[in-house]
Amino acid sequence: MYKYIKILLLSFALSFSFAESSMAQEKQKITEQDYSNNEIEMADVMRSNGKIYIVVATVFSLFAGIVVYLVMLDKKIGALEKNISDDSI
Repeated sequence: MYKYIKILLLSFALSFSFAESSMAQEKQKITEQDYSNNEIEMADVMRSNGKIYIVVATVFSLFAGIVVYLVMLDKKIGALEKNISDDSI
């Protein structure tokens, strides 16, 4: 039964991925102005409003949370490995 569910989910995932590629946008021609454009409007607007710091703080806090989680997980795994090695002796 699980095998059929996996096949069904895989077929849905593949059909959606192919459907997305068939609805791609038309290509746009790249001009010299595109190569000489050094401005990033979104970053400039966010920097002028002071919101870029919120984005940086959010990314930093997510990264810090992931690092803390991994360190705690490593400690727990180390303790379990130590318990298993002590029990086998």
